[in-house]
Amino acid sequence: MADADLLIAELSTYLKPKDVEHVRVAIEFSRAAHQGQMRQSGDPYISHPIAVARILTPLHIDAQAIIAALLHDVVEDTDTTTEIVAEKFGKPVAELVDGLSKLDRIQFETREDAQAENFRKMLLAMARDVRVILIKLADRLHNMRTLESMATGKRERIARETMEIYAPIANRLGLHDLHHELQDLSFKYLYPNRYAVLAKALQVARGNRREVVGKILDSIRQRLDEYHIEADVTGREKDIYSIYKKMQSKSLAFAEVLDIYGFRVLVNDFASCYVALGALHGLYKPFPGKFKDYIAIPKFNGYQSLHTTLFGPFGTPIEVQIRTHEMHKIAEAGVASHWLYKNGHDSINDLHKKTHQWLQELLESLSQSSDSSEFLEHLKVDLFPDEVYVFTPKGKILSLPRGATAVDFAYSVHTDIGNRCIAVKVNHELVPLRTELKNGDRVEIITAPNAKPNPAWLGYVATSKARSHIRHFLKTMQSGESAQLGERLLNQALNALGIKPQDMDEAHWNRLLKDTGVKTRQDILADIGLGRRLNMVVARQLARVDAVPGDATSHAVVTIQGTEGMAVQFAPCCRPIPGDPIIGVIKSGQGLIVHTHDCPTLRRGRSGAEQWLDVAWDKNISRPFDVSIKLLVANQRGVLAKVAAAIAEAEANIENINFTHEGEYTALHFTLEVNNRLHLASIMRSLRKIQEVVRIIRVKNAT
Repeated sequence: MADADLLIAELSTYLKPKDVEHVRVAIEFSRAAHQGQMRQSGDPYISHPIAVARILTPLHIDAQAIIAALLHDVVEDTDTTTEIVAEKFGKPVAELVDGLSKLDRIQFETREDAQAENFRKMLLAMARDVRVILIKLADRLHNMRTLESMATGKRERIARETMEIYAPIANRLGLHDLHHELQDLSFKYLYPNRYAVLAKALQVARGNRREVVGKILDSIRQRLDEYHIEADVTGREKDIYSIYKKMQSKSLAFAEVLDIYGFRVLVNDFASCYVALGALHGLYKPFPGKFKDYIAIPKFNGYQSLHTTLFGPFGTPIEVQIRTHEMHKIAEAGVASHWLYKNGHDSINDLHKKTHQWLQELLESLSQSSDSSEFLEHLKVDLFPDEVYVFTPKGKILSLPRGATAVDFAYSVHTDIGNRCIAVKVNHELVPLRTELKNGDRVEIITAPNAKPNPAWLGYVATSKARSHIRHFLKTMQSGESAQLGERLLNQALNALGIKPQDMDEAHWNRLLKDTGVKTRQDILADIGLGRRLNMVVARQLARVDAVPGDATSHAVVTIQGTEGMAVQFAPCCRPIPGDPIIGVIKSGQGLIVHTHDCPTLRRGRSGAEQWLDVAWDKNISRPFDVSIKLLVANQRGVLAKVAAAIAEAEANIENINFTHEGEYTALHFTLEVNNRLHLASIMRSLRKIQEVVRIIRVKNAT
């Protein structure tokens, strides 16, 4: 029987005859549109959309989605437009097809840009209608099944994208079988030799362990009968990729992976799950710490089951899953159970709502991504494979990805809580914000009204929501601070031209905005502060003054207060402090960077493409500055304590310290917080009085 006939036969089991007839029309429409096109394998192209539609039929998905699956490539690969599809098959089908179509007709600078925009469009369509992703996953699964005909480089690229994006999406939506097949196929093409060795070893083990598996099945069935529990008991072989992951994570050889078989017990009701668990714990002793209750606390994708690992015959570990038939439906079909079981119970409807909520939150986070790499990073971060469950002070359960920290928890509660968090209590004890959370932790966030996100948080947050909100806040803050610096630089340039800044009224600014095509005055000032525009050029444009020979730079001085935030950076290579002669350089996108006059890095990297400014310290500076010093000391007991005490007596803080050995001496490298150059000189005088100190210098190439 031809594939098209098989598809019609499968659809006839659950669709109305009228809908089946519409599908027949779509098959012929797709066949005509793809006439003459062939796949890499040499098969007629129509074989692909039919195969995609057949992957969806076990889910009992509706006729609109089946038709969209049959037409999913016609807009992209033929002259057919979405308007034609809408006219022929209706607007809902056209919208599904449009959500599936790639953006190949738009020119992107990089493959990463194209990939990011494809995913962005797919997620937007998916948020409107989850059927988009079901069709897309079926499309990707058939492409993976026929990947052999592709060139090696393309095979690896598609397999990696599948492993990193599509398989986790399938897992996130609870599509269990599809998730595991995508993983196995990706593994096969990413690591063909490893896959082949494991597949062969599994085949041999299958025969050797058949008798043991049969004995365990009989024992479980007999035990459940003794407890009068009606149950379906089956054994299942683990997929190759999950075995490989276990070998890799625990550094095991294949022969050491004893639990390549798992067992599943399906019972009739909720209470029977726990009775069956007790019965099996009486039959075989459980492994301590290997029990998980996903019924009381379901997984993020709606999955519910009891998991336990038992000591089986001959010491063989046995993994057992116990759940009801209803739970099994969701475990196998996930969000697709919405279509598979039309009269869905509360769990199915709840799962559908949670999926929609997850998509909305994901899109909200991704909408704040400014470039392709950031977008893809957020997407991959959010498609987490595992979760931890933690409690708020009021007992509400929150699920977070494994590796999530207190900062992730704060942002998951509310964006404002995240932005203003300063400390955290885990299980009533104060711990650092970077602390990774564990299952069952009770987490309480402490906030302060004037607190703000720290850029260092980006180094340890695990959720895309936290990462995107931190980045958004920092960019907004940088923009505001850069605009303030830009205004000072622009005023400096206007003064150099003999123009009073207050004379530049609204008319001047409106004319400049119109000429430059920029939306607001704030944007222009921020661009100046970030080095994207030269202050002298903007001053001339604003005042309509022509260039005067020799006025390319202004001799006015910009004062540095040390409180400019992210708009002014103090170069880490020379660590300038008040009292040092300084010079400023504006680098595009970074703002004003302040160096000491004698900075060696500055001399090496000086470029005519950068804007140099005369800068000077403001007279009223109260904040501390970091400075690096090196002490060469004799190797004697107690010398570090003497040095630390001298620094403390000089009213300075030690930010960092490390040691290196130089022959019979030890070099102590300190980063100190000092007020100014005079303060540093006072500290160094105190340190020189210590007998064991041989030499002391300030380090100006501390990078």
